[in-house]
Amino acid sequence: MHTKKLRFGEGFRVAFEVRKAQCAEMVIPPGDAEGGDDNDHRGADQWLYVVDGHGVATVEVDGRKRRVKLEPGRLIVIEKGERHEVRNTGDRLLRTLNFYYPPAFDRDGDAKGPGRKRASK
Repeated sequence: MHTKKLRFGEGFRVAFEVRKAQCAEMVIPPGDAEGGDDNDHRGADQWLYVVDGHGVATVEVDGRKRRVKLEPGRLIVIEKGERHEVRNTGDRLLRTLNFYYPPAFDRDGDAKGPGRKRASK
């Protein structure tokens, strides 16, 4: 068993991983974003649950960009290889809980293993 009290302070932090799954907190300040045109997890699906705040996720699916409104209670799955950006469009912190299958980051938040981002050109 693993347990941890989540802080949801600004930034990205891996909470822990077990076998083939990983949990992380991601908190984005108003006006900021994580990801972009070169952000994808080649070998990992990302399940993103919005705990608090508002924003928009832009995900490239089959060559087309789709926008999804983010608000508390929203769950989205960004499948491996889909390029994406998560942007805070609100006036307070956007707090999300993220699960990666398989794990995509090391304890410092750097990409690892099959979930590693593609290198920028």
